[in-house]
Amino acid sequence: MRMRRPAFLLTLALVTAFVPAWLSQQYAAAEEPKRAVAVMFALDRPLDGSMAPLVLAASRGLFSTVGVALTMTTAKGSPDAIARVASGDADMALADINELIRYRDGAGSQTVKAVFVLFNKAPYALIARKSRGINGLSDIEGKTIGVAEGDLSIRLWPAVARHNHLKPDSVKLSRVGAAVREPILSAGQVDAVSGFSYLSAINLRDRGVPAADLAVLRFADYGCEAYGHAVIVNPGFAARQPEAVKGMLRALTEGLQLAIKDPAAAAADVVSRMEDGSQDLELERLQAVLADNVLTSDVRRDGIGGIDPARFERALDQLAEDGKFHKRPLPGEIFDDRFLPPTDSRLVN
Repeated sequence: MRMRRPAFLLTLALVTAFVPAWLSQQYAAAEEPKRAVAVMFALDRPLDGSMAPLVLAASRGLFSTVGVALTMTTAKGSPDAIARVASGDADMALADINELIRYRDGAGSQTVKAVFVLFNKAPYALIARKSRGINGLSDIEGKTIGVAEGDLSIRLWPAVARHNHLKPDSVKLSRVGAAVREPILSAGQVDAVSGFSYLSAINLRDRGVPAADLAVLRFADYGCEAYGHAVIVNPGFAARQPEAVKGMLRALTEGLQLAIKDPAAAAADVVSRMEDGSQDLELERLQAVLADNVLTSDVRRDGIGGIDPARFERALDQLAEDGKFHKRPLPGEIFDDRFLPPTDSRLVN
């Protein structure tokens, strides 16, 4: 049926008026940049050289490049960082993965998971004075170890001791405040302290204890399979903003690659954000972390950020020696690899 001319002209006029406007709106929408996703990220302790990958990613604009508007805050240890993520007060955090395992084993815990392992080897260690007769782990029997409240490393001590044919109760554990852990070793009030190798050992040297008098007994050198600090995420946030989580990990991976390539520049970046930071001290701290905890044989083979499920199972066995699980977790219940960048971008250059 032939359309009447007036009706046809009216339709043509409407189409002519509407289509350019519609196309213009679609073009503008395509050109308009996506709004950045706000991410609240909790550090589990005050800023130091070990956190250079995060600092570099922020200062070099890597987070904004992936559509993330990052705000960093400081928690009071890994348990607090995990609690903030579980409650939604923080979207993501840096926390000890072994503390996360213990949290998940508790009643009423949220399904918080790790999505990126920063420390492929945990930094747990005993830091001892050679002048007190301690040169190796076998010398620790009969000695006194200062253990700070909330110290995470001592939980792996039973497994490390038994692995090395020592009796865990052959040493005396002296509970001390975290603020006096290094001072009492420096003063000779204990024979050794438990802690993180890149924190306590370097802090002691900064206090004037000669490096030649320090024996840094890293648990990883004595059979400890545990992973260390990891990025964790709130389950609700991960479900709502999966691309933001992936973007965060891409930026963090790039930041870590930059720190590996130029530790001095990375340490300078960190110190610029600290109130009383020392370039030399934080560079030493970062170099220790990279050498001992990040650039392991596993990482050089498989890349940054992931886990080996078989090794994770062995780490769970060791963690259980300090206290049995209510329900032993599966690796996939603790670590989610779906958000990791492609393997080729995680290989160490």
